[in-house]
Amino acid sequence: MTTPNAEIGGSTSTPLTMAGHALPWLIATGYFFLASDYLGLGTQVMIWILFALSLDLALGVAGIITLGQAAFFGVGAYAAGLYAIHVSPDALQGHLFAIAAAAAFGLITGALILHTTGVTLLMLTIVIVSLTFEFANQARWLTGGDDGLQGIKIDPLFGRFEFNFYGYTAYVYTAVVLFVWFVIAWRIVRSPFGRSLDGIRQNPRRMRAIGTPVWWRLLAIYTLSAAMAGSAGALSAHATRFVGLSVLSLLTSGIVTVMLILGGTRRLYGAFIGAAVYYVVQDATAKISPHFWEFVVGIMLIATVLFLQGGLMDLGTAAQQVWRKLTGTAGKP
Repeated sequence: MTTPNAEIGGSTSTPLTMAGHALPWLIATGYFFLASDYLGLGTQVMIWILFALSLDLALGVAGIITLGQAAFFGVGAYAAGLYAIHVSPDALQGHLFAIAAAAAFGLITGALILHTTGVTLLMLTIVIVSLTFEFANQARWLTGGDDGLQGIKIDPLFGRFEFNFYGYTAYVYTAVVLFVWFVIAWRIVRSPFGRSLDGIRQNPRRMRAIGTPVWWRLLAIYTLSAAMAGSAGALSAHATRFVGLSVLSLLTSGIVTVMLILGGTRRLYGAFIGAAVYYVVQDATAKISPHFWEFVVGIMLIATVLFLQGGLMDLGTAAQQVWRKLTGTAGKP
């Protein structure tokens, strides 16, 4: 069996690997100073990175086949928005409430569906996100229905940093939350618990045979994944001051799955690459035609699935192999 360490770069802390770990955060810092006119775009990219990272824990690490991740993203977004409107406009309180609400929803739904596997599990996750979407659509008195949840007001963070039009606070706040969740995910994947999840993904019967509580561990990671997705939803609600019905759509689940497949599963950093590439391609090609970007992303996805088993994270390795074949050095150290 492969180990999580093998998937995310091993446990050796060399200067090169340390520089690689620092690169995403250096890019985020540089973007803040060099692209201050596009901080809204950067904030959305980081929100979707966090969303894709939550899916990677469930789908990539634990092998839970799901297309229902949008349910937790949407629950988090609506919970944060409703908390701000009806309870308190404090961003931190609303964020924690959204995480708790999404985690509770993940715990309840996970307990109901995780005794199934394969296509049955996949269909049940679709049912959950579809039912959640329909509830939000019908409960206009609570969610605003297809008009969306409006009137969200957020107090300045720590009483000093206002969520203003320029997006400075939202960007930094999102970056810090993403970093905290990434550290949590990194520690989990490299822990004995994470290694057992990798074993469950590869052979759940063998893991049961050696006494591993498979169902409980799947439920635990599914709940954590839901909490992380809910956190991303809360960030979206706070950054935009609006929650639309689309946050609960099956299309949203599909988009985040495409992002993760593009970047690469079981890598953690694959979520960073997939979400960033998706947004950059969408933004660049949509200027040519409103629908052209969908064609380009589709071609990228097909090429990635066919030629890059590990997603764009494997692009460097694939290029190196092609170069060795062209130069006749294949098989040589």
